Amino acid sequence: MGTPDIEVRRSGRRRRTVSAYRDGGRTVVLIPASFSAAEEARWVARMLARLERGEHRQPLSDQALATRAERLSRRYLGGHARPDSVRWVTTMDKRWASCTPATGAIRVSDRLRDVPEYVLDYVLLHELAHLLVAGHGAGFWRLLGSYPRLERARGFLDGLAHAAGEPAADALDAEDEVAGPADPASAEARDPAGEPHQG
Repeated sequence: MGTPDIEVRRSGRRRRTVSAYRDGGRTVVLIPASFSAAEEARWVARMLARLERGEHRQPLSDQALATRAERLSRRYLGGHARPDSVRWVTTMDKRWASCTPATGAIRVSDRLRDVPEYVLDYVLLHELAHLLVAGHGAGFWRLLGSYPRLERARGFLDGLAHAAGEPAADALDAEDEVAGPADPASAEARDPAGEPHQG
């Protein structure tokens, strides 16, 4: 399939994933080479609709982002995580978000402005949980255990990193997974107050 405005690229390396992006006035849709003509047509229509929805969605302001974080804290963390500030930043190229527990500041990379809502919610919850527990030990993951789309969101971020040519490890966890101990109490001792927790 192909019109002057839509280019479909088939790849033998793709097995099930489909993606699409705008390239100037043209839309590029990437599909597995094994798709039939009917599957191609169905997926092109689906991806065009998805791009349209994303383009019409209003970007969240810093205030709206903070309100969203507050709502997530109440729903999943009993309202115990209370950030002093939540804002978008443009200077974060290697991480999705970070927080500074001592000041209650959460920063989210503006590269996530267009991700699905459940992915943004996971990133916010991840940082909110770090206001309560440093490191990525069992206590930290227990806090996030009630979020129903946890694994799906982590997978989405891994895919996003892979597509950008970055390491496939979850950029929220990369640093602490290597150095952080499994015991949450020990993890807190290694994350000094005042030092930004990145992850």
